[in-house]
Amino acid sequence: MYLKFGKPILDVFLSLFGLIILLPFLILIYVILFLIHASNPVFYQTRVGQFGEYFTVYKFKTIKTNNSNNAFLKALRKTKVDELPQLFNVIKGDMSLVGPRPDIPGYYDKLTGENRLILQLKPGITGLASLQFANEEEILAQQSNPLAYNDEVLFPKKVELNLHYYKEVSFVFDLNILIKTILLPFHN
Repeated sequence: MYLKFGKPILDVFLSLFGLIILLPFLILIYVILFLIHASNPVFYQTRVGQFGEYFTVYKFKTIKTNNSNNAFLKALRKTKVDELPQLFNVIKGDMSLVGPRPDIPGYYDKLTGENRLILQLKPGITGLASLQFANEEEILAQQSNPLAYNDEVLFPKKVELNLHYYKEVSFVFDLNILIKTILLPFHN
Protein backbone atom coordinates (compact mmCIF):
# COMPACT_ATOMS: atom_id res chain seq x y z
CA MET A 1 0.00 0.00 0.00
CA TYR A 2 2.80 2.43 0.92
CA LEU A 3 4.74 1.74 -2.31
CA LYS A 4 1.71 2.24 -4.52
CA PHE A 5 0.08 5.28 -2.88
CA GLY A 6 1.96 6.70 0.12
CA LYS A 7 5.46 6.84 -1.36
CA PRO A 8 4.46 8.66 -4.60
CA ILE A 9 2.41 11.22 -2.64
CA LEU A 10 5.27 11.75 -0.17
CA ASP A 11 7.76 12.07 -3.06
CA VAL A 12 5.80 14.76 -4.89
CA PHE A 13 4.85 16.68 -1.75
CA LEU A 14 8.38 16.75 -0.29
CA SER A 15 9.98 17.47 -3.69
CA LEU A 16 7.68 20.43 -4.35
CA PHE A 17 8.24 21.69 -0.82
CA GLY A 18 12.00 21.26 -1.24
CA LEU A 19 12.04 23.08 -4.56
CA ILE A 20 10.02 25.99 -3.16
CA ILE A 21 12.31 26.33 -0.12
CA LEU A 22 15.53 25.79 -2.09
CA LEU A 23 14.65 27.79 -5.21
CA PRO A 24 16.76 30.89 -4.36
CA PHE A 25 19.70 28.62 -3.45
CA LEU A 26 19.28 26.58 -6.67
CA ILE A 27 19.13 29.73 -8.80
CA LEU A 28 22.30 31.06 -7.14
CA ILE A 29 24.12 27.77 -7.79
CA TYR A 30 22.84 27.76 -11.38
CA VAL A 31 24.20 31.29 -11.98
CA ILE A 32 27.58 30.53 -10.37
CA LEU A 33 27.90 27.32 -12.40
CA PHE A 34 26.90 29.17 -15.57
CA LEU A 35 29.76 31.61 -14.93
CA ILE A 36 32.22 28.76 -14.23
CA HIS A 37 31.25 26.65 -17.25
CA ALA A 38 30.21 29.46 -19.62
CA SER A 39 27.45 27.12 -20.75
CA ASN A 40 24.45 25.19 -19.43
CA PRO A 41 25.33 24.15 -15.86
CA VAL A 42 22.95 21.17 -15.86
CA PHE A 43 24.29 17.72 -16.70
CA TYR A 44 21.98 15.24 -18.43
CA GLN A 45 22.71 11.51 -18.52
CA THR A 46 20.82 8.34 -19.40
CA ARG A 47 20.26 6.12 -16.38
CA VAL A 48 18.44 2.86 -15.70
CA GLY A 49 15.12 3.42 -13.97
CA GLN A 50 12.17 1.42 -12.72
CA PHE A 51 11.54 -1.82 -14.62
CA GLY A 52 14.91 -1.34 -16.36
CA GLU A 53 13.59 1.52 -18.50
CA TYR A 54 15.95 4.34 -19.36
CA PHE A 55 15.38 7.95 -18.35
CA THR A 56 17.36 11.18 -18.27
CA VAL A 57 18.72 12.25 -14.90
CA TYR A 58 19.51 15.88 -14.05
CA LYS A 59 22.48 17.04 -12.00
CA PHE A 60 24.53 20.19 -11.69
CA LYS A 61 27.79 19.95 -13.67
CA THR A 62 30.67 19.57 -11.25
CA ILE A 63 33.41 18.59 -13.69
CA LYS A 64 35.03 21.19 -15.93
CA THR A 65 35.65 20.20 -19.54
CA ASN A 66 39.38 20.80 -19.08
CA ASN A 67 39.34 18.66 -15.89
CA SER A 68 40.74 21.57 -13.86
CA ASN A 69 40.06 21.50 -10.14
CA ASN A 70 37.63 23.98 -8.66
CA ALA A 71 36.88 24.15 -4.92
CA PHE A 72 33.25 25.18 -5.46
CA LEU A 73 32.59 22.27 -7.81
CA LYS A 74 34.31 19.88 -5.43
CA ALA A 75 32.18 21.16 -2.52
CA LEU A 76 28.98 20.65 -4.53
CA ARG A 77 29.97 17.03 -5.20
CA LYS A 78 31.09 16.32 -1.64
CA THR A 79 27.89 17.71 -0.10
CA LYS A 80 25.74 16.08 -2.85
CA VAL A 81 24.18 19.48 -3.63
CA ASP A 82 24.89 18.68 -7.29
CA GLU A 83 22.06 16.15 -7.08
CA LEU A 84 19.32 18.61 -6.08
CA PRO A 85 18.08 19.03 -9.69
CA GLN A 86 16.91 15.41 -9.37
CA LEU A 87 13.95 16.81 -7.42
CA PHE A 88 12.60 17.57 -10.91
CA ASN A 89 13.09 13.88 -11.80
CA VAL A 90 11.00 12.97 -8.74
CA ILE A 91 8.20 15.36 -9.73
CA LYS A 92 8.27 13.94 -13.29
CA GLY A 93 7.84 10.46 -11.81
CA ASP A 94 11.17 9.06 -13.01
CA MET A 95 12.62 8.86 -9.51
CA SER A 96 11.73 8.68 -5.84
CA LEU A 97 13.35 10.51 -2.95
CA VAL A 98 14.52 7.17 -1.52
CA GLY A 99 15.49 4.10 -3.51
CA PRO A 100 18.43 2.53 -5.31
CA ARG A 101 20.61 5.18 -6.95
CA PRO A 102 20.07 5.19 -10.71
CA ASP A 103 23.08 3.76 -12.50
CA ILE A 104 24.33 4.02 -16.04
CA PRO A 105 23.30 1.25 -18.46
CA GLY A 106 25.30 -1.93 -18.00
CA TYR A 107 24.71 -2.45 -14.29
CA TYR A 108 21.17 -2.61 -12.87
CA ASP A 109 19.71 -3.51 -16.25
CA LYS A 110 21.99 -6.59 -16.30
CA LEU A 111 20.87 -7.97 -12.93
CA THR A 112 19.63 -11.56 -12.80
CA GLY A 113 17.53 -13.70 -10.46
CA GLU A 114 16.26 -12.25 -7.21
CA ASN A 115 18.45 -9.17 -7.67
CA ARG A 116 16.12 -8.01 -10.48
CA LEU A 117 13.53 -7.23 -7.79
CA ILE A 118 15.44 -3.98 -7.29
CA LEU A 119 14.10 -2.86 -10.68
CA GLN A 120 10.56 -2.88 -9.24
CA LEU A 121 11.54 0.27 -7.34
CA LYS A 122 11.94 3.75 -8.71
CA PRO A 123 15.53 4.88 -8.34
CA GLY A 124 16.12 7.37 -5.55
CA ILE A 125 18.02 10.56 -4.94
CA THR A 126 19.27 8.84 -1.81
CA GLY A 127 19.12 5.35 -0.42
CA LEU A 128 20.63 2.77 1.85
CA ALA A 129 23.58 2.18 -0.48
CA SER A 130 24.03 5.93 -1.01
CA LEU A 131 24.47 6.39 2.72
CA GLN A 132 26.80 3.40 3.06
CA PHE A 133 29.00 4.66 0.21
CA ALA A 134 28.65 8.42 0.65
CA ASN A 135 32.44 8.61 0.25
CA GLU A 136 32.51 6.44 -2.89
CA GLU A 137 34.57 8.96 -4.82
CA GLU A 138 37.36 8.78 -2.20
CA ILE A 139 37.15 4.98 -1.99
CA LEU A 140 37.57 4.64 -5.75
CA ALA A 141 40.39 7.22 -5.85
CA GLN A 142 42.42 4.96 -3.52
CA GLN A 143 42.17 1.94 -5.83
CA SER A 144 44.75 0.97 -8.44
CA ASN A 145 41.90 -0.16 -10.73
CA PRO A 146 38.79 1.83 -9.73
CA LEU A 147 36.52 0.30 -12.39
CA ALA A 148 37.36 -3.28 -11.36
CA TYR A 149 36.94 -2.39 -7.68
CA ASN A 150 33.55 -0.86 -8.41
CA ASP A 151 32.42 -3.85 -10.48
CA GLU A 152 33.75 -6.55 -8.13
CA VAL A 153 33.33 -4.99 -4.67
CA LEU A 154 31.15 -1.87 -4.53
CA PHE A 155 28.43 -2.75 -7.02
CA PRO A 156 27.68 -6.21 -5.51
CA LYS A 157 27.47 -4.62 -2.05
CA LYS A 158 25.12 -1.92 -3.40
CA VAL A 159 22.91 -4.61 -4.92
CA GLU A 160 22.79 -6.39 -1.56
CA LEU A 161 21.84 -3.18 0.27
CA ASN A 162 19.24 -2.25 -2.35
CA LEU A 163 17.69 -5.71 -2.19
CA HIS A 164 17.48 -5.33 1.59
CA TYR A 165 15.77 -1.96 1.07
CA TYR A 166 13.31 -3.54 -1.40
CA LYS A 167 12.34 -6.17 1.17
CA GLU A 168 12.01 -3.70 4.07
CA VAL A 169 10.66 -0.54 2.37
CA SER A 170 8.28 1.44 4.59
CA PHE A 171 7.44 5.01 5.51
CA VAL A 172 9.58 4.80 8.67
CA PHE A 173 12.53 3.30 6.76
CA ASP A 174 12.31 6.04 4.11
CA LEU A 175 12.03 8.76 6.74
CA ASN A 176 15.08 7.37 8.55
CA ILE A 177 17.11 7.40 5.30
CA LEU A 178 15.97 10.93 4.43
CA ILE A 179 16.94 12.27 7.86
CA LYS A 180 20.36 10.58 7.73
CA THR A 181 20.89 12.01 4.22
CA ILE A 182 20.01 15.54 5.32
CA LEU A 183 22.41 15.26 8.29
CA LEU A 184 25.21 13.64 6.26
CA PRO A 185 27.01 16.87 5.22
CA PHE A 186 27.25 17.87 8.90
CA HIS A 187 29.09 14.64 9.80
CA ASN A 188 32.08 15.34 7.55
